Amino acid sequence: MSNQPESNTRLFAHANFVTSVADPAKLPRPRGAEIAFAGRSNAGKSSAINTLVGEKRLAFVSKTPGRTQLINYFELRNGAFLTDLPGYGYADVPPEVQRRWGMLLERYLAKREALAGLVLVMDARRPLTKLDLQMLHWFGPRQLPVHCLLTKADKLSRMEQTETLRNTRSKLAAFGPGNTAQLFSSLKRSGIEEAEATLGSWLDGTAGNFR
Repeated sequence: MSNQPESNTRLFAHANFVTSVADPAKLPRPRGAEIAFAGRSNAGKSSAINTLVGEKRLAFVSKTPGRTQLINYFELRNGAFLTDLPGYGYADVPPEVQRRWGMLLERYLAKREALAGLVLVMDARRPLTKLDLQMLHWFGPRQLPVHCLLTKADKLSRMEQTETLRNTRSKLAAFGPGNTAQLFSSLKRSGIEEAEATLGSWLDGTAGNFR
């Protein structure tokens, strides 16, 4: 992995917060292609989003897992949107809150017509947990691309990074040819350019289709 300069954050640079949604019935009218970010609580999702957009606090980074309870919309310069979904798998969240999150995620991921693909954020030290695999199985019928960001990759040795990426890509192949994976580190600011290239390919010719 090599560090990527700030100037490479072209797709996500200068993203602007638009709205937060708690009720699936109140999702905004689609007006641009959307890239959703999902992952287990404390996998580094908010840090990854902040790194991609080149901001420190665009997406709230909490030391308390399970803090994000809303779908947060951020508009990109090309008219597309990044959506930050509630983290899943945090055991201490009350059952009623888990149920509400589940309804929100299901309504959005299963039916959102503007969705261009899913970014599944996973801690590189613990990739493809049972809940991550459940997400892949559940999301599969949409037949949309999935890109896995293996965050906190700086915590692994170079050999461990290579082995983790190889194993993850091998397991992802079982879920479809459109699924990809990469190493990512918010601390080292590495993997930005690769993420931009992959996610940007999802938006080619689609960003303004819902206006």
